[in-house]
Amino acid sequence: MQAALTNTVFGPILGFFRSRSGNSERRKFRRAVEHIIGEAPSNVGLYQLAFRHTSASKETAIKGFKESNERLEYLGDAVLGMVIAEFLFKKFPYKDEGFLTEIRSRIVNRETLNGIARKIGLENLIEYDGSRNRGMVPARTSMYGDALEALVGAIYLDKGFRFTRRFILKELLGHYDLDALINNNANYKSRLIEWAQREGKKVEFAIVSERGNNHFREFIAQVTVNDEPFAQGSGYSKKKAEQSAAEKACEQLQLKQAAN
Repeated sequence: MQAALTNTVFGPILGFFRSRSGNSERRKFRRAVEHIIGEAPSNVGLYQLAFRHTSASKETAIKGFKESNERLEYLGDAVLGMVIAEFLFKKFPYKDEGFLTEIRSRIVNRETLNGIARKIGLENLIEYDGSRNRGMVPARTSMYGDALEALVGAIYLDKGFRFTRRFILKELLGHYDLDALINNNANYKSRLIEWAQREGKKVEFAIVSERGNNHFREFIAQVTVNDEPFAQGSGYSKKKAEQSAAEKACEQLQLKQAAN
């Protein structure tokens, strides 16, 4: 009886305060997005989806389909790659396709995108395991870079290509030191393979183990020289793990950076 009376009297009041709290959170989220992209979002739902990691995916009306930021990430990756390709094509009119492809890959490198995502404050907005809490997100993850690409996809759908292009060139590329990026050859795997070709050695890469769960899986890669184990490295993707192993091998061999 007491519980029923409490629900009757205080239920609407509690609902009111929950609603007020929810509205406050939405306003806070909207302001955060506006600060990042430079204009108030028209469709807030797109940005909420952009920051929803697969671990926080939600059921939809379509049976078996859970909604997360993966589709927006796919779209954003394509838009980001196109804008960067156009930028480099115009900036370096006398460079060949190989140079342009290599520099673009360095710009959209997952590790680099992770760093930029943190710089612009995306770590405070990512929804992971049902909540937005920066302390819950593991340090070694591609989650930040994934969310940044999803954000680009959301901006494209919300504001159009022109606005998105301006955001990428002004807000994202502004965080790059392009000269340092060009002069720093961080592709350790290519450097090691070039060394092996010069020295007549056989170099191979293999993933020897992995750990973690479906959302945060870490791979351990091993590089062998003439079938002998030489160095190991780890990363949140197989490619990153191989690069890490190659980097350690380059350090042991004291290989200098290749000039561009």
